[in-house]
Order: sequence, then C-alpha cells, then structure tokens
Amino acid sequence: TCFRLLCSLLIPALFLSGILCVCLVVLLWGIRLWIQQRKKQLTPAGSNEKRPLLVAFFHPYCNAGGGGERVLWCAIRTLQKKYRNVTCVVYTGDRDATGEEIVEGAFRRFNIRLTHPVKFVFLEKRYLVEASLYPHFTLLGQSLGSVFLGWEALLKCVPDVYIDSMGYAFTLPIFKYLGGCRVGCYVHYPTISTDMLSVVRNQDTRFNNAAFITNSPLFSKFKVVYYYFFAFMYGLVGSCSDVIMVNSSWTLNHILSLWRAGACTSVVYPPCDVQTFLDIPLEEEKSTTEYSIVSVSQFRPEKDHPLQIKAFAKLLKEKRLGQQPSLKLILIGGCRNQQDEERVKNLKRLCEELGVSKDVMFRINIPFEELKRHLAEATIGLHTMWNEHFGIGVVECMAAGTVILAHNSGGPKLDIVLPYEGHITGFLAENEDSYAETMAYILSLSPEKRLEIRENARRSVHRFSDQHFEETFLLAVEPLFK
Repeated sequence: TCFRLLCSLLIPALFLSGILCVCLVVLLWGIRLWIQQRKKQLTPAGSNEKRPLLVAFFHPYCNAGGGGERVLWCAIRTLQKKYRNVTCVVYTGDRDATGEEIVEGAFRRFNIRLTHPVKFVFLEKRYLVEASLYPHFTLLGQSLGSVFLGWEALLKCVPDVYIDSMGYAFTLPIFKYLGGCRVGCYVHYPTISTDMLSVVRNQDTRFNNAAFITNSPLFSKFKVVYYYFFAFMYGLVGSCSDVIMVNSSWTLNHILSLWRAGACTSVVYPPCDVQTFLDIPLEEEKSTTEYSIVSVSQFRPEKDHPLQIKAFAKLLKEKRLGQQPSLKLILIGGCRNQQDEERVKNLKRLCEELGVSKDVMFRINIPFEELKRHLAEATIGLHTMWNEHFGIGVVECMAAGTVILAHNSGGPKLDIVLPYEGHITGFLAENEDSYAETMAYILSLSPEKRLEIRENARRSVHRFSDQHFEETFLLAVEPLFK
C-alpha cells in the first residue's frame, strides 16, 4: 500500500513537472521569436549585407573614469579601427550626462579619441545593481538586479554581438538565448572566487565577511552553502559565453575553475596608458632631504588604505631613531560617493590616532597632470589590496619610475611585479611588518641601485600597452565576427 501511495503521488508529480518544463520551453521560444520580430522592426529597411553589425557593450557605469572604463573605450576604438561595418552601442545608466559628454569625458580622462560615433542606450533601472540596495545577500541581489537591467537593455536594442564589459555574467544567457546574440565578456574580477569561499570556510574576518558571521559556526556554515550555490549558478551563466576574456592570470585561474570553458577563455591584459608615464624623464634622485611614498587607488574598502597608514607609521617610528631624511605618504584616489568620503574621514582619524597626520597627505579626485607630478617625484609606489585582480595603478607606478611595493597576491604577484630578463622590477609584501621593513630596505638602497630597479620596471611594462591590448583583444573576439 505504501508503494502504491508513493506511485500515485510520484507519477502525477512527474507528469506535472514535464508539462511545466514544456510550457517553459515554449514560453522562452515565444519570447525569443517576439524579440527577433522586434529587432526586424527596429532595423532600417534595406539589404542585410549593407546593414551594420550592432556590437553592444553592457557597461552601466561607463562614465565612471576607472580602469574598467579605459578597457571599454579602448575596446570600442579597436573595433572601429578594424571593422568598417560595425556600429558600437553602449548600454549605460549614466543618465546625468549626454552621449557627447561621455565621449568627451573618455577623451579628457584617458586620451582616447573614437574614430566613429557611438550609440548610447540609456537604462532607467541601474539602481537595481547598486550594492546599497542589498544590505544582505548582496551578490545574489545584484545578480538578480542585473537580470532585470539586462532585460531592459535587450528590449531597447537587440544587438548582433553582445559583450559584457563590467562583470554582469547573469545577463549573458538573456542575450544569448532570448536575444539570439553571439555573446562575449571581459572579466575584471570574478563575482565570486575560490578565495572568498576559503575566507568564509575558515571563518576569517575581512571587509566582505563580517565579524558576527565569523563568530558564529551556524552563520558561517549557512554562508558557505549560500556561496557554493551562488558559485554553481555563476558557473552556469558564465559558461554561456562564446568568448571569455580575463584581465590577469589570477582571474584566469578562478574563471577556469568556476566556468569550465577553457577552450574560449584567454588573458587580455587591460590597456594601461604606459606611454604617458614613460614620457616622465627618469633621472637619479637629486634630493636626499625628503622622500615621498605615493599610493594611487580609489578609496574603496578592498584597497586597504589602513594597512598603508599603519605600515607607514611603523616605518616612521623606527626611522626616527636615527637622523634620517623626512618622509611623506601621499594617498591619491577617487571618491565615487558619500561612503568613499566617509572612508577618507575615517582614514584621517586613523592618522591622528597614530600621530602621523602631518606626514600623510590626501589628494582626492586630482587632475591627471598633478598625478603625474606626484609620481615623478615619488621614491616608492605603494599598493596594498589583497588579491587585486590586476592592478593598473601598480603598472602606472612602475611606468612612472617609482620603486613599486605591492601586495604579494593576485595580479601584482602573478603578472606584474615579475623579474624582467632576470632583473628585479619591484617588491612584494603581505602585512604591516613586512611593508614597513621593505619600505625601510628600499630607502636604504643607494640612488644608483634604485635607478636600476626603476629602469628594469619601466622596460617590463611595455606588455601592458594600448597596442598590445589591441592585438590580443582582436584575436580573442574574432570568433564573434565570423
């Protein structure tokens, strides 16, 4: 009787599940046909051969002015140079600026002049991907938000080729299966990584793992399950890509393990404006009365500015024992919003607590020429982010001629601060003590020895130039244009 009851429940359940699956497939197929019909209606009349190929980039914050935006504009310029029949479209949520202002901003910030006009599709629901909207389950909330934002983008413009250039992987299946597009992506940073899983598993407190979770075995186990579920879903949507580009070896390793699509994955180093910094004359230091240590990065929590200040305070404390040249720490960075400004206030308070306020300068949202001047005068370039995916700021410091001291992890460790032709190009550190010790060591070197390291570093950064990016980018996206 028990078996009969089980069968009487199981068979109708399986039958119902089958019907629901068929209905879902039919519904999705119907949506795809409807979207294709919309595409025909939106396309001007004329032969398909003459119609330009629409290549759309999903970049909701295209006017932000960071390294990711430099990749976007270089990618668009590269396609415009190579393909005559291509029209580039940018999906953006920057509704406070016109298309002309955005393009002008790209030229002003990055010195990138586009050869043809770009079509902008302005999205109204960008707030759905704001982290502040999801105080809990942020990864899942932002990813689901990106699905709705991607749907809005698809309804407004159906492209032939879709490239997610900002890390919204959950939009890929929408454009591939509903939009019928060839899809590619440029991954700056995996939304979830095996490192994040290990941080939660080991109950380690970090900026993305709150203390109340690390202190509770139950919360930690729940978060591990949540992260593994999210990693599975992330791998599923990412594997939809026809072309996957990643910005570093570190990102490559994580994407290969999560997405398992090695055949269409390649490393395309981001284009750094190395030539602008290489134009700074490289000379042996003249002044021995004052040294400056410069940090260039946005005031975001993961950049770990407190570590820089603490290590600098430790260095000052130890160096004051002898008669040494004076030292300045200059923190250069961008503030995107009120949270970033609050972060700067907290950093200034930390300087006061450690008694180094007079020795630390904050330079916020400064013009490019001032940035160049600070880098030209600096002795050490400082970078402290753990598992930085690439590190454009690290490359810029090396090109400008500072002796770089970066975190012994991520892109700086695997791709950037590597020996060049057997010669040292910079230094790596991990914690407050090792940063303070290494800064002291760099300052103890002779100006001649420092010049030698700076020259090696400069020679090594040519592989991160705009020209090298153009070559590797075109090679990677070629399957999307066949």
